[in-house]
Amino acid sequence: MSKEENKIIRRRLRNAYASSIISISLVLLLIGVAALLIVNARTVQDYFKENLQLSVLLRQDATDQDAAAYQKSIETMPFIKGSRIVSREEGTAELKKMLGEDFLSVFETSPVPISLEIKLRGDYVSPDSVAFVRRALGASPVVDEVEYQQSLVETLTANLTKISMVLGIFILLMLFISFVLINNTVRLNVFSRRFTIHTMQLVGATRRFIRKPFMRGAIMQGLVSSLLALLVLAGVLELLRRSFPQIFAVFETKSLIIVALTVVVCGIVICTISTYFVVNKLVSLDKDRLYY
Repeated sequence: MSKEENKIIRRRLRNAYASSIISISLVLLLIGVAALLIVNARTVQDYFKENLQLSVLLRQDATDQDAAAYQKSIETMPFIKGSRIVSREEGTAELKKMLGEDFLSVFETSPVPISLEIKLRGDYVSPDSVAFVRRALGASPVVDEVEYQQSLVETLTANLTKISMVLGIFILLMLFISFVLINNTVRLNVFSRRFTIHTMQLVGATRRFIRKPFMRGAIMQGLVSSLLALLVLAGVLELLRRSFPQIFAVFETKSLIIVALTVVVCGIVICTISTYFVVNKLVSLDKDRLYY
């Protein structure tokens, strides 16, 4: 075989290897997105739930000291995420924006009471739990009324349940497709070197000896592909952080590390398993079947 033919063969092998790396990286990117959704599903749900607010209206004769004492008393309750006192002046200013400057002209004194805006922990944002929370918050004699949007809580709970089911099916389908695509890519890459395997057999190489360099290459291929996929995923997350910083806030550092490890492990494991079975199959083939 001439030097020119050797160069052509090496160039084709490099091109095939590069194309398989890119193909596997794109599929691992899908796995990374799926893992990101799985790991942060609960955090995203809690993010939306904990942005719902309850309004606790205090009695008209309640003072600022009463409001501060009441806020301190509820801070120890397990369902409280956070609270903020809305003074009469602040509440009046908000109503002026909505109803106009002269809405107080019909009242001798301001009808706006002191109130508290309360955010609940995600586990307690459901119709049954909110009803319990409402009773607990309204037990104080200083409280006049506890307001919350019941229809919004019910709609949010129902929609999050539906979204979780659809997302779960989508992720399982994505993982299955990813495994099939990576497996096929590895099979094509190894199959293109079937004559090399046959030559090694002719000189007396054992299955283990033949399989060893392919397994090393598969580990390296999975590692390089997963790192490339993580670079692309990191770029997408950076763009997301710049455009929607409030959404990116739900992603924790721990969850991002888990996603990165998942992508790397999936890339290496799928590539090595596929390579193992393909090489074993090619070693068992008859010479005549290598051409088909």
